[in-house]
Amino acid sequence: MKRPRMDVNLEELDQIIERGTHAPLSESESEKLKSVLHALAGMLPQPRTTEKTKNVLEQPAAPPPENEPEPAKGHGRNGASSYTGAQKVAVTHPTLHAGDPCPGCEKGKVYPQKEPRTLVRVVGQAPLAATVYELDRLRCNLCGEVFTAPEPEGIGPEKYDETTAAMIALLKYGSGMPFYRLEKLEQVLGIPLPASTQWEIVEEAAEVIQTARDELIRQAAQGEVLHNDDTSMRVLRMAREPSDERTGVFTSGIVSTQQGRRIALYFTGRQHAGENLRDVLQHRTADLAPPLQMCDALSRNTPKLSDGAEILLAHCLAHGRRQFVEVAANFPEPCRYVLETLGAVYKYDAEARSTQLSPPDRLVFHQQHSGPVMVQLHQWLEAQFALKQVEPNSGLGKAITYLLRHWKGLTAFLREAGAPLDNNVCERALKRAVLHRKNALFYRTLHGAEAGDLFMSLIHTCELAGANPFDYLTQLQRHASELAGNPSAWMPWNYLDQTQPGHNH
Repeated sequence: MKRPRMDVNLEELDQIIERGTHAPLSESESEKLKSVLHALAGMLPQPRTTEKTKNVLEQPAAPPPENEPEPAKGHGRNGASSYTGAQKVAVTHPTLHAGDPCPGCEKGKVYPQKEPRTLVRVVGQAPLAATVYELDRLRCNLCGEVFTAPEPEGIGPEKYDETTAAMIALLKYGSGMPFYRLEKLEQVLGIPLPASTQWEIVEEAAEVIQTARDELIRQAAQGEVLHNDDTSMRVLRMAREPSDERTGVFTSGIVSTQQGRRIALYFTGRQHAGENLRDVLQHRTADLAPPLQMCDALSRNTPKLSDGAEILLAHCLAHGRRQFVEVAANFPEPCRYVLETLGAVYKYDAEARSTQLSPPDRLVFHQQHSGPVMVQLHQWLEAQFALKQVEPNSGLGKAITYLLRHWKGLTAFLREAGAPLDNNVCERALKRAVLHRKNALFYRTLHGAEAGDLFMSLIHTCELAGANPFDYLTQLQRHASELAGNPSAWMPWNYLDQTQPGHNH
């Protein structure tokens, strides 16, 4: 609502504020104070919600080409094919069968269509439901013996089955719902489930499926490209060695890629991302070529490897770009040049992905197209200091220094086949840990953090592989013995082969 224009002066405002500390303000005084505050708020810069160049530089949106029809607006709903997890029920026609006479024209015959008509019905239910089985009991009036009806077939003696642990873990470590919040929800729905009980359930499940997480670590170590980064975390009760000078706790994220397959790993504790990556690489086969590591330029992200071990380091171009995004308001024209130049490189990379170029072909493509662009950018960056166009201690000067200092790592995609441009895939993975930190605030113990890391690793790897994490966690528990005997056959991308009817376990 647009507020009416009102003339006020500083002396009058001082008097209003001073009176407000002793007695309630009148309606006119309150209105004057509100008008001033609204005017001040309107003068403040509005935060950006995205780092896209057009938003950073406040470029006007390009008008649509003439004579081009506007795209049809979607209705926002999903078709039946999108409900991959829904139960499917086949409904036969009550009176007609294949080959029957047509009741319409009474001359032809009816035959099945290739695609049935689909109806989708979505119902609400509690995240965890309970069934109470009332087993009939009969007692002999002479001898007193009691006869109880047998348990229904398929109902075991355990109160909580495998789907319970899978759902709790998915809500807690996949969607960020704390135990206490789920406890309140289930209590309202008439299914009491204390937070302490939830922890006992997922703790027991974590022990059962630990082998799957160990196998993920082993396979991740064989990756061609390993992304890593970390974020702060809080553990309430964490024992430290007296000689340990570190006070921080971190959750490190590692995403390993190999032949298009991606594995996500999480590690919470006192170690930084580089140290956790070093521990993972200890499982790497010795005869493999050195892997590529993608991270930002912080030294704590780079592992200190043992003698003889090698790694090819690539730095995140998005981090370098962000230095200019943060100072674009103060240096619009130089930042515009850098952002648009880097934007051209990203367009070439998108083109390489859309044409599905192999890593060697992608390298040649970038060398031909992105190489000259980056050479020109490097010359421009050096010229800013050489010609004293930029003060080195200014915001723009520090952004330029960052690019020049880490130029070799930032341009690894021009020298190494398969080197990515940025570390965004790892930053997206770490959002899962950030979500947990924002909702649950902390882990109570390091043991609890280890369970969280296990479930986050399995859940996020499922999502990267296009697998159903709820079904995956359930099947791992139901086939714990097979998992222990052959863990490589129970990964998110191949476990369904083991659950098919007739498969010989």
